[in-house]
Amino acid sequence: MIDEGFFNALLHWTTRSIEVAGIAAIVLGILLATARFGLRHILDSQREMTFQRYRGDVGRSILLGLEFLVAADIINTVAIDPTLESLAVLAGIVLIRTFLSFALEVEIEGRFPWQARPDDQPRR
Repeated sequence: MIDEGFFNALLHWTTRSIEVAGIAAIVLGILLATARFGLRHILDSQREMTFQRYRGDVGRSILLGLEFLVAADIINTVAIDPTLESLAVLAGIVLIRTFLSFALEVEIEGRFPWQARPDDQPRR
């Protein structure tokens, strides 16, 4: 059998690795989006579209990072510290991060998820 201490340590490091991946996704995504924005700003004459693309790129990197962080919180709560208090904290964290993800998605897409995309509209 696997030693319980070893298993808990493995889960702890797994969740920390996923958290680091989430932070890295946000930081690297923002750095790459900023670099792309700088190049587009220099090379592209449509400055307004360049800024919109930048905001979208930054938003997508934050969304990806949030997904990793939520996954790490779920693993931490369910596998490492399964108490009612930790479950309540997880519920709060997931609720806040879900709201942030939803708000970012609306901001990036410019529409609610249940609304059709402008290019999906029937042609007349």
